[in-house]
This record gives sequence, structure tokens and C-alpha cells, in this order.
Amino acid sequence: MTQSHPRISKAVIPAAGLGTRFLPATKATPKEMLPVVDKPAIQYVVEEAVAAGLSDVLMITGRNKRPLEDHFDRNYELESALTRKGDAERLAKVQESSDLATMHYVRQGDPRGLGHAVLCAAPHVGDQPFAVLLGDDLIDPRDALLARMVEVQEREGGSVIALMEVDPSQVHLYGCAAAEATVDGDVVRITDLVEKPDPADAPSNLAIIGRYVLDPAVFEILRHTEPGRGGEIQLTDALQLLAADEKIGGPVHGVVFKGRRYDTGDRSDYLRAIVRLACEREDLGPDFRTWLRKYVAEEM
Repeated sequence: MTQSHPRISKAVIPAAGLGTRFLPATKATPKEMLPVVDKPAIQYVVEEAVAAGLSDVLMITGRNKRPLEDHFDRNYELESALTRKGDAERLAKVQESSDLATMHYVRQGDPRGLGHAVLCAAPHVGDQPFAVLLGDDLIDPRDALLARMVEVQEREGGSVIALMEVDPSQVHLYGCAAAEATVDGDVVRITDLVEKPDPADAPSNLAIIGRYVLDPAVFEILRHTEPGRGGEIQLTDALQLLAADEKIGGPVHGVVFKGRRYDTGDRSDYLRAIVRLACEREDLGPDFRTWLRKYVAEEM
């Protein structure tokens, strides 16, 4: 008989990074607020959490991140101005972000890595499993990755990590998993994890992408995790301990994702994400695709 595990209701979004790869744009604007077409990247991430049934969202922020809170708050002056103009369409777009989820915020005082950022969520999460979504990875809403991960965690317990096959030459950019097949074609059992290995030492080409569903046992491990690669507390190091001994917090599984992912943490991929999403929009796509074809034909 399949065991039932607690229903997940909380999502944690680490958003305390400095965004140095996007300077000078991020000197005064959080990288999470950079627009992807006409919405900030962070809104896509919150929408993904809500679509998976996680309406309680904790954002881990830092200094100069106040615009994140303002974006998901009400703006009465703007709403009033749009109401007076009778601009119902734009009013709905403004109110959409403030009505998405129950938002909470906590500051990560020191930038000590992803593991430390996740640990900052412990008082809010308590003893329940929870999801972690990184804002640099946008998952196409047509590909229900997080919902699938929640389903696997509720069935198997423990923790679940999103994985994607990458070119072996790129594994040094990611955490990498050693894994065993299961009866589910898209699910593997993780036996080991390595943070940003040299390609020659990588256990596979299964790279960790920015979605996790974690057992709360990870908090106690993170409290005792020493700084690792880059002098930061690495979430991968804590997950490695969970994978090595399931008695600590249950097994660690991976969902191998083959859908559409947009990496907005890299400038080139950020531009590609904007073009791809704009092309697929019903309101923008037809005219934009026509212009793009003409531009490529004439200029390339």
C-alpha cells in the first residue's frame, strides 16, 4: 500500500543574490525584477508555485530588495488612477501580482550561500516538507515540473530534486547527481551529489536545476554544514548527506525534466527567454515573429 505523506503548502524563494552578472542594470534594481517581456522574472516563479498548489510563499531577501515586496503589495495610487481612466485591463494586471499568494519575507543578513538562505526559512516552514524555487530558472507553465515533484514527494516521502540532462562539457556549472532508475521513467533514486564537478569526475550528466521539494530534516543538517565550494554553505552538500542515509530524512529522488526551461541568470539565455516567450504570446507573437523573420533575413 502506498504511504501517504503530509501535503505540501509552502514555497521558499531565495532572492538575496546581488545579481553581479547583470551589472550595471542590477546596481539599484534587484535582478529578480528584470522584466521578461512585461512581467518581472520573480512573478513567473510565484505563479509556478501557486499553480502547483503552494499559496504560502516565503521570499528570502536582502538589502536593496524592497522592490520585490512592493511588487507583490497593493499600489492604491496606481489602482485609483487606472480606475478613474476606466482602464480595466491594466488594472487587472496590476492587481494580479498582489492577489497571487500569501507572501512573507525574511532577510538573509549575510550572503552565505543557498544552503544558508534555505536555513533562514526554518522558523516559517517548521516541521513540514516544503518547496524551494530559484528565480534564475523559469519553467514554462505548460510543463508542470513542480506539481510532478510534489506528487512524487507525497508518495515517496523524503526530498525530490529537479534534474536535467546537460552536455557533459557543462556539468561543471551545476550540481550533479549519481542516480538509479525506478519504475517511473522520469523518476530516479539519487545516491550521490557533487557540486560543480570537473567533467572528468562527474558521476553523470544529470544536472540539478532550480527546483527542490525538501524534507524538513535538511534544516538540522544545514545548521552543521561547513562552508564548501566558493566559501558558501551549499544546499547540495546537505542533500548529499540525506541521499547517503535515508534514515535521516527519507530517500532523495530526482525528477528528470525534459520540458522548456529558461535560464534568466545568464545574459544570453535571458535574451533568448524573452524572444521565445514573446514569440509564443497570442497578443505579441504574430507581429513579433513577422518582424523577427524579416530582421534575421535582412541583417543576418
